[in-house]
Amino acid sequence: MENLKGKTAVITGAASGIGRSLAAKACGEGMNVVLADVEQAPLAQLQEELARSGARAISVLTDVAQPQAIEALARKTLEAFGGVDLLFNNAGVGAGSTIWESTLNDWTWVMGVNLWGVIHGIRTFVPIMLEQNRPAHIVNTASIAGLTRGHHSASYAVTKHAVVALTEQLAVELERINAQIKASVLCPSWVRTRINESGRNRPESLRNQAEAPPTAEMLKRWEQLRDVMKNATPPVAIAEAVFDEGIRQGRLYIIPHKETAQYIRNRFDAIMKDI
Repeated sequence: MENLKGKTAVITGAASGIGRSLAAKACGEGMNVVLADVEQAPLAQLQEELARSGARAISVLTDVAQPQAIEALARKTLEAFGGVDLLFNNAGVGAGSTIWESTLNDWTWVMGVNLWGVIHGIRTFVPIMLEQNRPAHIVNTASIAGLTRGHHSASYAVTKHAVVALTEQLAVELERINAQIKASVLCPSWVRTRINESGRNRPESLRNQAEAPPTAEMLKRWEQLRDVMKNATPPVAIAEAVFDEGIRQGRLYIIPHKETAQYIRNRFDAIMKDI
């Protein structure tokens, strides 16, 4: 897709981080933008900022883990702009540690947002895109953690691997029916976002009731993570890569941090070694 002016983009997790930069980039391309997030105040603030710049944008409070919320998002998109050309399934959270130490609430929350949110987005918007019968593109946000092994959060790693597989399957299924829809999966490394603060948006019903106080080791890791995030890639650079490598070049895998190639290669070398 080359000329995006006048087309419509739907972005989940739009109120901060990568989502916010994707929204700004889409508006800069002259697109109509539908902003979806669970954080009401930052979402409304972003809509106002974009509107002041002359962009056509609406905001829809959306919990991507709930299928009816995604259905409502689609309805409001069609009511406002009549169609959808780009879908960014971008909302994501992180929680828990090892497989056995993570609580059921940790697993339920992370799986609901990171994986089911993407599934709901695809199931709801692909039929709309197919009926439009025109070029469209879906970008699902995963992580380099979806192509490598050893992340400190089991639930995060599992969901990001699943999003990679889901996008690969989506691309195959769309090719089989000669659809005009392309699919890409975004797999960045460290990006300057608030993913380490995503607990601020955790539903009350999925909060852990009796959390043990953080250990000295945990506090040390959190401090190291904060330092890493301060020096991480700015989200605007990731948005540029998405539009260049994904939307315009049509790549299935968008890997902005080229230096992670060796980590990906190590995983596949280990697989081949055991064959």
